[in-house]
Amino acid sequence: MLLPVTGVSVVALGLLLLCAHYDAPVWTLAALAGSMPSMAAMVRARWTEIYRDSPRLHTAYALEAVIEDVTFIAGPALSVLLCTTLFPEAGPLVAGALLAVGVALFVTRRDTEPAARGAARTVEGSALRYGSLRVLVLALVAGGAIVGTVDVVSVAFADERGQPGATGLVLAVYAVGSCAAGLAFGAVTPRTPLPRLLVLSILGTAATTLPFLLVNSVIGLAVAVFFAGDFFSPTMITIMNLIERIVPAHRLTEGMTWATTGLAIGVALGSSLSGAAVDASGPRGGFVVAITAGVVCVAVAALGYRPLVAAVAAGHAPPPGGDFAPKAGQDAAPEGEGGTVAVTAATDRTDADLEGAPRDADLPDGATATHHGSDAAGRGVAGAGRAGANRAGGAGAVLAGSGASDPASPVDPAAHASREADERQQCCVDCG
Repeated sequence: MLLPVTGVSVVALGLLLLCAHYDAPVWTLAALAGSMPSMAAMVRARWTEIYRDSPRLHTAYALEAVIEDVTFIAGPALSVLLCTTLFPEAGPLVAGALLAVGVALFVTRRDTEPAARGAARTVEGSALRYGSLRVLVLALVAGGAIVGTVDVVSVAFADERGQPGATGLVLAVYAVGSCAAGLAFGAVTPRTPLPRLLVLSILGTAATTLPFLLVNSVIGLAVAVFFAGDFFSPTMITIMNLIERIVPAHRLTEGMTWATTGLAIGVALGSSLSGAAVDASGPRGGFVVAITAGVVCVAVAALGYRPLVAAVAAGHAPPPGGDFAPKAGQDAAPEGEGGTVAVTAATDRTDADLEGAPRDADLPDGATATHHGSDAAGRGVAGAGRAGANRAGGAGAVLAGSGASDPASPVDPAAHASREADERQQCCVDCG
């Protein structure tokens, strides 16, 4: 999809420059400016494929966040330099050329391209039907509103102080703070659970908006936005880590695209609301918008904390009606060929999920599953479901999970505790 979408984007950018050059109505500029492929999601999806279930994935996400911050620092300065030294349209024109070349090089790297996942047998709908993903997207909308507010109010504040040229410095300091925090955060492996880490980073984001009301100089504003930027990259990195944990592998790129879309919506919303507030009440009115967005962000994180904890514990749960997709390097054999694919995924399924279920209950994914575990009384519980074996590629599926206690297993307290600590579900797909 990237090549045709990028073609549309480059053409739209060209039309935008033509409209600006020939003084077309302003609405034409707004209509053409937003067409852009979601490269951030595409790149992160490849990192996920390379480093899935590895601590290095956290570092890769941090690298992406830092690179984005660097573009926010260098991009405007480079664009202004080109536009002022060559011709007014030079900056966006070079950006369009870089996009076209970069995407062309990106799509040729087949060695890092995620493997095609088995298509679902039923229409799944949007990945937004996962409540935990909606929580993350809403948090990014609120967080993006803070970024958009800083962009707009910094201009008004510097202009009010008679230093309009200092706006670029303030915005660069904001990006530098985020960049430094991203480097530091990516260099460590957090031991704090991701949902809790998200709440802490969002609390920090909201708290750092409060000093905006106290600043009375451009230098003071630069210091305030530096500390505000310190929480931006860690929050983004944590959210991307959460999406990788809660969204099924075959919907990962869509999930990450929703995240970047939520951020873009928030930036646009914050810019619009803060612009109106500045017109009505001056820069401090705009800062109130940032503080309000911080409060909303905290509320979203608080209300969504328990669903996020449950979603992370469940791991990559298959969507209703979907197929179980093998991980990278574990592709199922094509139709007519024999083969076995083993996929291990963390699960928080407890025996309570199976209480009262008939032994031959139909599972929504069309698989045969067996689960052994212990109920509240310590007895083994088994549940099984069976459906047709006529699956994509002519494959039938068997799921077998070993829980905390298996009546057929010898009593081993150490092994029992180990299984209790990290329950696993084994998915074996018998192809052909």
